[in-house]
Amino acid sequence: MNEQENNIQDENLASVDSTSEENTVQPEETAEERLQQELTNANDKYTRLFAEFDNYKKRTSKERVELIQAASKDVLIKILPILDDFDRALAAMETAQEVAPVKEGVELVSQKFKKTLANEGLKEMENLIGQPFDAEYQEAITAIPAPSEELKNKIIDVVEKGYFLHDKVIRFAKVVIGQ
Repeated sequence: MNEQENNIQDENLASVDSTSEENTVQPEETAEERLQQELTNANDKYTRLFAEFDNYKKRTSKERVELIQAASKDVLIKILPILDDFDRALAAMETAQEVAPVKEGVELVSQKFKKTLANEGLKEMENLIGQPFDAEYQEAITAIPAPSEELKNKIIDVVEKGYFLHDKVIRFAKVVIGQ
């Protein structure tokens, strides 16, 4: 066994010597080759990183679109019962003999619709008449002479209501101001 172990050790030493001889024989070529290999590795790494980033952008863009579609789907599902109520109200209007019950039914549907929208974060701009004009929340569509001195530069009429969605303006109120 000792003889076998000695032979194995001699072979290992011979392979180590031959490897070190190879390394010392080509010092100029290995430095250039090593730099060339590093450049190739860096270019490969850059290309892979760029491709990964491009895939990341595409994936996040697709996820964002899917999230928006899913959010709108949830809101539409909540509005569908109100649409059914409107259909029933229209059908009832065709056969109704009196206006009062139809009016009451439409008012109930309107309240249900407003409550559903409020639950989704929609809030109406309220009590604008008589308030000072604020360009951050309102859009002046016209200015008329103020009926009284205290209504100058204040809102006289609201032509179209404004709305907030989670405290952010999504539609400016269209107003008439006094001058």
